Amino acid sequence: MKKTIKLLFLFIVAASLSSCGYNSMVEKSEAVEGQWANVENTYQRRADLIPNLVNTVKGYADFEKETLTEVIEARSKATSINIDAGDLNPESIAKFQAAQSQLSGALSRLLVTIERYPDLKANQNFLELQAQLEGTENRIAVERKKFNDVTRDYNTYIKKFPQVIYSGWFDFEKKGYFEAEEGTEKAPEVDFSE
Repeated sequence: MKKTIKLLFLFIVAASLSSCGYNSMVEKSEAVEGQWANVENTYQRRADLIPNLVNTVKGYADFEKETLTEVIEARSKATSINIDAGDLNPESIAKFQAAQSQLSGALSRLLVTIERYPDLKANQNFLELQAQLEGTENRIAVERKKFNDVTRDYNTYIKKFPQVIYSGWFDFEKKGYFEAEEGTEKAPEVDFSE
């Protein structure tokens, strides 16, 4: 009799977990964490390309050392910030994004400075690295969009009825998004007068 009651109780618990969407919440949470790994992977690809780019540029003795130092320091800072996939809250993503933005800015300044060096711009190694870096920047944008898509799917799912009741019980919390940086809604000014 006790075995029957235990089995009946386990069956009821399993059925209620299934009907509350627990398994779906787990799958969607794992999808967010998996996509976060893809985002980190693309940022790592960019970080791995930077030393090669810097070394190629260093070969030109009169190149601005300050610009290279900025890139190296920004890369170091960006690669030192790691976020646990289980802790994807808006604050941790903003911190990660701020470090990556600093690196993006340093790379942009490097590429603008390079315009003054025709020999460097014609260097095949540099051209290949620049193309790889541009491709990686596009991949980053794609992976960030995919991350936001799976995060939106997860966040929407845990807020729907009846999951909203159970999501809190099982610690399924809202995940953070990548957001546009402040000021990006304004178009940059292009000035060729210099």
